[in-house]
Amino acid sequence: MKVAVVGKGGVGKTFIAGALSRLIRKSGDAVIAIDADPSMNLYLELGVEPETFKKITPLFEDKVLIKERTGIGGLDENYPVFNLNPYVADIVDRYAVESPEGVKLLILGTVTGAGKGCMCPANALLRALLRHVFRRVDAAVIVDMEAGLEHLGRGTIEYVDVVLNILEPSIQSIETSLRIRSLAEELGVKRHLFIANKVSNHEQEKFISDELRRHGFPLDLMIPYDERVRLSGLRLSGLTAALPPIELLEELKKRLYE
Repeated sequence: MKVAVVGKGGVGKTFIAGALSRLIRKSGDAVIAIDADPSMNLYLELGVEPETFKKITPLFEDKVLIKERTGIGGLDENYPVFNLNPYVADIVDRYAVESPEGVKLLILGTVTGAGKGCMCPANALLRALLRHVFRRVDAAVIVDMEAGLEHLGRGTIEYVDVVLNILEPSIQSIETSLRIRSLAEELGVKRHLFIANKVSNHEQEKFISDELRRHGFPLDLMIPYDERVRLSGLRLSGLTAALPPIELLEELKKRLYE
């Protein structure tokens, strides 16, 4: 099962990606979680210690790896020729860190600022890596995508089995999710589930459901707002990597494997 988790910033993509990764791993399946969001917070949802995270160089920023695999000299120069199909089959084993529950985590990273020159070689490496894990790796793959739409324009998710489109009770979130749905369809993604997150009451659920239905789509799952999740994110409650009600995750997993 290869899953891309998408949506507007702040809707809870990382939380859903982490919780789903943990649940699938608990069932005994191998899981690779890929953090493709510039905020790079998926490690927190998986229970990876901050000290471990600080030692990780995101793949996008690993100049040695990019040079080795694409044939260019680094990220700070504009090289017109590089390998569009770099070797990536060993990257999961070499660069992933393992969570306490056994989820393998890869951190892709992103461009960290202006003036970095041509980033095409790094993008070629990451696209090749995503294609490899989507098509050839015998494991569940959960990708926490960057917010918004730009990643879909790069064509990095055409090989996924399902897109989980996370939205919250706001018209901005719904409009972004509908645009993502349209772009994903253009890329040939056949399965698309809308998941409402952080829903506080029936009126908010109805608002989301009615707006989606107006455009011809169902609301596939609703996850209610949970104060424990917020406190976990703030590290105020003593909780780490909080899970939503287990029956909701089980329902989501069931939908994925139908």
